Amino acid sequence: MKIYITGLSHKTAPVEVRERLAFGDQNLPQALTSLREQPGVREGMILSTCNRVEIAIASDGDTDPGPQLADFLADTRQVERSWVRPFLYRLEEREAIRHLFRVASSLDSMIVGEPQILGQLKSAYALAKAHGTISGFLELLCSRAFNVAKRIRSDTDLGENAVSVSYSAVELAREIFGSLDECRVLVAGAGKMAESAVRYLRRAGVTQVFVTNRTRERAERLAADHGGAVIPYEEFLSRLPEVDIVIASSGAPHFILTRDDMRKVMGARRNRPMFLIDIAVPRNIEPAVNRVDGVFLYDIDDLQKVVDQNLHGRRTVAAEAEQIIEEEVERMIARLKAREVSPAIVSIQEQLELWRVAELDKARGRLGSLTPQQMEAVEALTRGLVNKVAHGPISLLRKSAEKGDAEMLSVVRRLFRLE
Repeated sequence: MKIYITGLSHKTAPVEVRERLAFGDQNLPQALTSLREQPGVREGMILSTCNRVEIAIASDGDTDPGPQLADFLADTRQVERSWVRPFLYRLEEREAIRHLFRVASSLDSMIVGEPQILGQLKSAYALAKAHGTISGFLELLCSRAFNVAKRIRSDTDLGENAVSVSYSAVELAREIFGSLDECRVLVAGAGKMAESAVRYLRRAGVTQVFVTNRTRERAERLAADHGGAVIPYEEFLSRLPEVDIVIASSGAPHFILTRDDMRKVMGARRNRPMFLIDIAVPRNIEPAVNRVDGVFLYDIDDLQKVVDQNLHGRRTVAAEAEQIIEEEVERMIARLKAREVSPAIVSIQEQLELWRVAELDKARGRLGSLTPQQMEAVEALTRGLVNKVAHGPISLLRKSAEKGDAEMLSVVRRLFRLE
């Protein structure tokens, strides 16, 4: 069984590409089912976040499924195959395992150390598990990835003072305004990123936070938890002239703010500057909004300055985490190689037991009548001999597997007549 990962991230594709390939919650179940039906795919999982879209599969076939996965992603998201290929990376075996561990540990994140990606990966795993597209092999790798992330959090300071995309958005707003004390801020959305944004806004000194969301109950809950006020979703456009900053983080599959909308808003504001920060993928705000006088629009890729500062301050800690990743990858590879010979080890033990029982049956006539205690002693004696015979070959088989010596497996199988 082999692991393959095909996908793209903030490192290989801009937001306008990522948003076209992102899977909505409503699309994922069908996509997982279709993925599992692809030739050679034994298990499959899809991770889709604002910064990455990745497909991980386990395959026991001999052909490279990379091109097939690239085509599957393009076809599923209804984009041209030739258009998407330049943005994709393809990883297999050791590199795929290392990538999975780094993603879980947030070392591959835009904001190194951010905590959200582990929860997103766990959600992707749980969804695949619920739809029966993940089992033994990928389950083992995901479980190990979660443990590796936990070890890095406990053994390094990577998680200390960790920031997130939401934090970066607020820092960008603070950089623009200097002080946010007098700013009126509207947060569009009520998910985890929106909640984080509200929390950071409060810490930054914002006293007037408005929340709007298509589902009013979620907006009310978020506003109540953080001392904000709700603006009904159907009214938020008419209320926009009142606010100075908009942080958009809704799950809407379309633009909730367009260029025409903002022209009207700026007319009502008498062209007082307004800052829009769009951290949603797919984007919530039409890029053409940036051409409206007085409007300054930033998207998730514009947070790079905050990201660079985060990376600079975490280089030493990240290096420690990378060392742990390398250790864990080697340990995982050794475990997987040992796992490959487990069926042969079981077969050896079963074959030796058959020979032991057969020879004991032949000797019963010569042994005469034995008491239960004597019979128990004979059983123990023969089992002990069989275990001693098996110990050497089995140990050699395991060590050879760890070194990648496939020839030894063939030799042992012939030696014990398993072929």
